[in-house]
Amino acid sequence: QVQLVESGGGLVQAGGSLRLSCAASGRTFSSYAMGWFRQAPGKERECVVAIDWSGTRTYNEDDVKGRFTISRDNAKNTVYLRMNGLKPEDTAVYYCAADLWGSGTCFMGRYESWGQGTEVTVSS
Repeated sequence: QVQLVESGGGLVQAGGSLRLSCAASGRTFSSYAMGWFRQAPGKERECVVAIDWSGTRTYNEDDVKGRFTISRDNAKNTVYLRMNGLKPEDTAVYYCAADLWGSGTCFMGRYESWGQGTEVTVSS
């Protein structure tokens, strides 16, 4: 399994932006599909967006499609989530996850490795 460490969360006002990073250990990062998931207080964890090894993206919700962008840098073993136009309802703990040889699905059960999460709070 790959080890994942997220960073970049914090407190931001509505309409603001954040960029989350997820650094992966190991030398086979390019073999992994990566996903960003989030869990809001009192709610179940949900998929935000995923990306396969080639950069093909799958967004789970139309609401984030025009505001959030996932990208990856295989040379740096890092996946990013750029979040613009943040809303209070985006407040959650954000997790990255890795799926070896995955297709970039949003199906949570595919992901074998998870980070510890980074908290994002959007104030109104």
